[in-house]
Amino acid sequence: MKRLLMVTGVAAALTSGAAFAQSVDLTGTYTCVQMCRGDMLAHITQNGPQLNLTTEAGVPSRAWPDWYSPASRIWIDAYDISAVYTPDGMTIQFDNGTIWQRYVPPPAPPRRRAR
Repeated sequence: MKRLLMVTGVAAALTSGAAFAQSVDLTGTYTCVQMCRGDMLAHITQNGPQLNLTTEAGVPSRAWPDWYSPASRIWIDAYDISAVYTPDGMTIQFDNGTIWQRYVPPPAPPRRRAR
């Protein structure tokens, strides 16, 4: 029994590094589209598995890959909730119903030709 526990522990230790690798870089600006707490843009800065968030209400928080689904979910410390994100990182849906979509600025107006 001890040997089984030891083998299981070693296998978990060897695979844990890959398990915490996120599948997408979430760094960017997001706009809240549902269940918003404010009207500002939200921001995420990612450094490895660590994330720093500023919500649409201006509340800063830290986040990291969710223990149970590290390749598709994050855990947000300030709210004690998790969120699932799309494989392309364009949408983040929080467990409380809030949804963020990656902010894409409008295109620049066309330049006028010089006469």
